[in-house]
Order: sequence, then structure tokens, then C-alpha cells
Amino acid sequence: MIGKKIWALADGYMNDTKNGNFESHEAVCVLNLSGKSATVSISVYFEDREPLTGFHAVCENGRTNHIRLDMIENDHGKKIPRGVPYALLIESDESIVVQHSRMDVSQAEMALMTTMAYS
Repeated sequence: MIGKKIWALADGYMNDTKNGNFESHEAVCVLNLSGKSATVSISVYFEDREPLTGFHAVCENGRTNHIRLDMIENDHGKKIPRGVPYALLIESDESIVVQHSRMDVSQAEMALMTTMAYS
């Protein structure tokens, strides 16, 4: 991507827990106020295996996109595995705001963790 912006998120982990109607998951939430449509690419890095690349999303100008990491598939139909630590590299061809969130429902007292990422 020409003129791309890059964000790194080092702490990813999706457990395989459900609690009633809730399922543990993570999301990359983006806000686009750039004036143009933004193409977002995601690469996933692991401790013990080759990276997964080819995850893509679009966020239109003046919109948000909550990219659920348990639902997105890459160009080869692969998903991010659960129960495996990972890190994310987010790339966009436009300036966007990136936020990473984790919903953990593994205990009765469900937890939501979130952090802002800066390029």
C-alpha cells in the first residue's frame, strides 16, 4: 500500500469459552475520519509458527468497522486460531484510529479489556 500507516498490537489471545449467549472474542475496531475509504490489512504473528497474512477489511470515511477476529478469514479461508498467543500488524492506506478489544467470558465475572494503538 502506498502511504500506508502501521500499528502493532503485541498481546492477542482468544480463549475458546462460551458463557450463556456470550463468546470470548477479540476485535480490532477502527474509526475512519480521513476523507477517503480505508483499506485495512491484518497480519497475525505467532511464537511457534509462520505468520497468517491476507486478512482484509474496508472502513468507509466517516464510519467505524468492528473487525471481529474470531470471524474474519484470510484470502485462503483460514481463521485466527483460538487458544494460541499471537500479535497483530495492522496496515491501512489511510489515517485511521485503531483500538484492540478482548471480551473474556471464561469466568462468571466477564471481563472487557481494551487498548488504543498509535501508529
